[in-house]
Amino acid sequence: MQAPDRLQPRLQAFLSHLRFERRLSPHTLSNYQRDLLRLCDWCREQALEGWEKLTPGQVRAFVAQRHRGGISGKSLQRELSALRSLFRYLLREGVVENDPASGIRAPKSERHLPDTLDADQLGRLLDVASEEPLERRDLAIMELLYSCGLRLAELVSLNLHDIDRDDATLEVTGKGAKSRRLPVGRKALAAIAAWEQVRGQLARPDEQALFVSQRGTRLRPRSIQQRLHQWALQQGCRQNLHPHLLRHSFASHLLESSGDLRAVQELLGHADISTTQIYTHLDFQHLAQVYDSAHPRARRKKREP
Repeated sequence: MQAPDRLQPRLQAFLSHLRFERRLSPHTLSNYQRDLLRLCDWCREQALEGWEKLTPGQVRAFVAQRHRGGISGKSLQRELSALRSLFRYLLREGVVENDPASGIRAPKSERHLPDTLDADQLGRLLDVASEEPLERRDLAIMELLYSCGLRLAELVSLNLHDIDRDDATLEVTGKGAKSRRLPVGRKALAAIAAWEQVRGQLARPDEQALFVSQRGTRLRPRSIQQRLHQWALQQGCRQNLHPHLLRHSFASHLLESSGDLRAVQELLGHADISTTQIYTHLDFQHLAQVYDSAHPRARRKKREP
């Protein structure tokens, strides 16, 4: 998609700002670029000559058109967020005088609760004897994802020195280049220690990545996704096992046990607590199931034969 000439230079400057000043990940940068180029394409259809010409009414028209096309409220909210970020930058640079996306909300869409694994399912996946180097590596990956609630990108970027074995903590860099220190559980530390005993059989001498491939270099995200899927099939897990499923399970189980939403927010690295609040719905769902099965006035009567 090619944007109008007066829009494109400002957009490219903004993307450079995200890359070099805010140091966003390539994946996040790609999402910004895709969403904003789509808006540029729409602006060209409207014969707009520059960002300063965009009005709140036109932003609403863009959102309405996308919604009629079947785009979910969550996706539209992400696109509006990208547009607001762009205009915050343009305001800072003195290019525009106001933000036409301010106060505009995307249509609400049905909230889909993330899947999780229960303790028994996790036990079947993780309580497995592993001797082969790749099996030890994969088990350490899964234990660490569940122990710390890491994002896939955070796990991939880990180096050997990021884990303090004596203190049982982990230093990780998350979204927006923000670092946080996390406790590491006993099972995860044991799995990492078992992996490190054989890591030298695969890793190149100068490789600092904690998890490496058979080629001896840093493991790629796609490879981890494939290995977890394969592991689940071998262990008879019917759910699609992926890194974020372990992160969701970590958050749900921790909130269910502690009830401390702020602590879970900090551990997950969420900038906004509203992102973490999805897990309160998961917790309530669990409580509602317990209530329905246990309360005398909630249980359904058995049908008479």
